[in-house]
Amino acid sequence: MESSDVELDLQRSVQAVLRELSAQAPALQSNQGMWRWSLHKKVERDPAKSPALVRILLRELEKAESEDLRHVIIPLLHTLMYVLTKATGITEELYRRTYTFCTRLLTLPAPYCTVALDCAIRLKTETAVPGTLYQRLVIAEQNLTSELYPYQERVFLFVDPELVSPSVCSALLLEIEAAQVQQTPEACMRHVVSHALQAALGDACHASALQRKLKASPRGALERYFHAVVAAVEQMASDPSPSREGHQERLEEIYCSLLGPAAAARGRYCGDPLQDPQPSIPLPSPHITFHLWTDEEQLWKELVLFLRPRSQVRLSADLEALDLQGLWPDRELARASMLSTDSGIERDLPSGADEPPGPGSPETERAGLQRKGGIRKRVWPPDVAMPACWAGPQGLHRRTGVPGGVGELVPGVSRLHTARVLVLGDDRMLGRLAQAYHSLRKRETQKFCLTPRLSLQLYYIPVLAPEKPASCRHSELRELATFLGRADPWYESTVNTLCPAIHKLAEMPPSLDTSRTVDPFILDVITYYVRMGTQPIYFQIYTVKIFRDLSQDPAEDIFLTELNVKIQDSKLPKDGFSPRRRGVAEGPGAELSICYQKALLSHRAQEVTSSVRATGLVLKALPASDTEDHTCLNVSVTEVVKSSNLAGRSFSTVTNTFRTATIQIQSQDQRLLTLLLDKDGRRMFRDVVRFEVAPCPEPCSGARKTKAPWLGSHQLEVEGTKAKPKPLLMPINTFSGIVQ
Repeated sequence: MESSDVELDLQRSVQAVLRELSAQAPALQSNQGMWRWSLHKKVERDPAKSPALVRILLRELEKAESEDLRHVIIPLLHTLMYVLTKATGITEELYRRTYTFCTRLLTLPAPYCTVALDCAIRLKTETAVPGTLYQRLVIAEQNLTSELYPYQERVFLFVDPELVSPSVCSALLLEIEAAQVQQTPEACMRHVVSHALQAALGDACHASALQRKLKASPRGALERYFHAVVAAVEQMASDPSPSREGHQERLEEIYCSLLGPAAAARGRYCGDPLQDPQPSIPLPSPHITFHLWTDEEQLWKELVLFLRPRSQVRLSADLEALDLQGLWPDRELARASMLSTDSGIERDLPSGADEPPGPGSPETERAGLQRKGGIRKRVWPPDVAMPACWAGPQGLHRRTGVPGGVGELVPGVSRLHTARVLVLGDDRMLGRLAQAYHSLRKRETQKFCLTPRLSLQLYYIPVLAPEKPASCRHSELRELATFLGRADPWYESTVNTLCPAIHKLAEMPPSLDTSRTVDPFILDVITYYVRMGTQPIYFQIYTVKIFRDLSQDPAEDIFLTELNVKIQDSKLPKDGFSPRRRGVAEGPGAELSICYQKALLSHRAQEVTSSVRATGLVLKALPASDTEDHTCLNVSVTEVVKSSNLAGRSFSTVTNTFRTATIQIQSQDQRLLTLLLDKDGRRMFRDVVRFEVAPCPEPCSGARKTKAPWLGSHQLEVEGTKAKPKPLLMPINTFSGIVQ
């Protein structure tokens, strides 16, 4: 195909993606989500098209910038970065144009500047050391052993077998296994070596001969070439001023050792015009494990096993015996902060204050934080045992390619693991995820064993049971997916369109032939989402206290999307604890006492108390429109209105709505309440007298007491003032976050 024909074909595909984003082509709805995938497949099958596609995408980005078409900037930028990660024939000039464009986007508001900054950081390294992005991605996702880049990632795919059909589960599992059966460690190492050499040497690299040589190499020789290439790339990438020419020289030495000086020189100077077309180097899909969510603590178990191999850990029945080699011998030590009494001025400190206390000294035993020159410094006891399999290299930071969200929360312990938890289902599945996330965060306040070493990323793909298009139940169960699609148009186009394709895959007969090459659409979209979806949207988790008996402690639970309240037909017993009000007219519903903090723009506290007769309530945590605040509850009360006429007394209903962050509701007559959390019939509470809803706080330790020495002989005991608890927010990753 001629060069002009290639560019014209790619241009048409890019325009189809843009039309889909602009919603100007209703006829394309049936193919929604396919255009981006088919565009990437074109350059994957013919890598020589990559430079042309990069030029086209850059032109479209510059056009969108000049015409202020911001809704297409982030989708085009993600598409461009995905091409640059895989490609090998990109010129330095194209890299620099892309980097310059990203730096111009830094003047725009979030999320544009956030996404552009992330791309610019990666492009700066890729421009000087081509092939870095591909190499790091494959090493981390395939868990290849490398001392210079020790990061590991894993995708945990969770489905609820009670919400997702067995045919869908089987189809997804077969597609994942069919793709991963060909991704052996040897194949992945060959891909890394081939890609690094082609990206650095360009046309001087005889790609076909190189791949034939690598396939014929034994495992030991292949590992030596792999580690040599990784060392060359990582050492140059970590250099403060990396040299593209120096990097090329080092990889040329490895190339000559592979093919021999004669073959290398022939490829460099003669170009070998008769050689085969440039072979494609696939980017392997990430390591995905498939899980049926049957245990409430299954997420925590899998994360522990990811950090430590199954052979090195034994899970007890209640999981409380596992303290991961006693990371915190004194739990209070890492959490307590001492009240400082010095002025913070160096000359006012007593002699020897700058030296840390010795091992076993009383100072070490009393304090977890020591004041030094006005700066709080965390002192860790010498007997804290850091497991050798977790201790990472010192000084790893963003410049050396630390994955996003990875850093050092504890001195000397690097967060080398990234767990990408992907859940499939509807709003009920997200309610279970919120429960697991809250339980995990609460457990971390006691053991603190995962957070220092693990970066947790959450993803969501809506999968609903096939129903009639007009079904109200179908739309009710995907409210959070609808919100994510409104907030992020690229999520709507790429992820929210997967549900029909997944059901179509489940209806196809399974293919047991894993030898033939297939294009797994579902797996490719999942891979694209977990790689490029780096911008989270945070959702408030709400806690509900449920009273069945006002004289006893309440039960507690949480919800993420909705709390539905219905009035039961049953009566309270005569000796019930809810007060009976006389003179209440009989009619539908129940008399409810409602007390809530009204949500105001000024954020001032305004308490409202009312008594209404209602047939039900719905508390929704998701806003109905983009202009509403998504950190408040939208409460809809179906109120009973009594009217009298010549025909007698009649009742009608009217729905009143208000917004609040906290609310308490109690039945005032002999009617009990039924609560349904997150639309999940398995999370139903009956015979409820009263309930209270408030934002779920971040799990934290209780207030401490300390003495104030400056009070002299009084020695008054002062209770440590406890700051207002921060709300617990659950992040779900999208491509851009909330686009205003």
